[in-house]
Amino acid sequence: MVEQEEREMKPHQEETEVVNLGTGGEKKEVKIGTCVSTNVQDELVALLRDYQDIFAWSYQDMPGLSLEIIQHKLPLNPEFSPMKQKLRKMKPKMSLKIKEKVKKQFDAGFLAIA
Repeated sequence: MVEQEEREMKPHQEETEVVNLGTGGEKKEVKIGTCVSTNVQDELVALLRDYQDIFAWSYQDMPGLSLEIIQHKLPLNPEFSPMKQKLRKMKPKMSLKIKEKVKKQFDAGFLAIA
């Protein structure tokens, strides 16, 4: 019988760096992998800068998108009163990451409180 090696499977995570394609105070950030040579990285950044007008950087850049596709609504029954769930503790690092991502989405106009 052949014994199989026990290994923990983990997702592949490549090291990345954030590059701002915007000019001045304008933020247009993309992440690119760092495992390629600096020459290839420079060419990729130059290509992305040349074609940055193709990307949608905010919701306003997507005028034909229907609100019914992008809006999330919670169907609540008016006969029942809302209940508050028990607070769950998170690791401080994870909590900070979540706050940063939610803030970015609010700043970009992707999230709104109705």
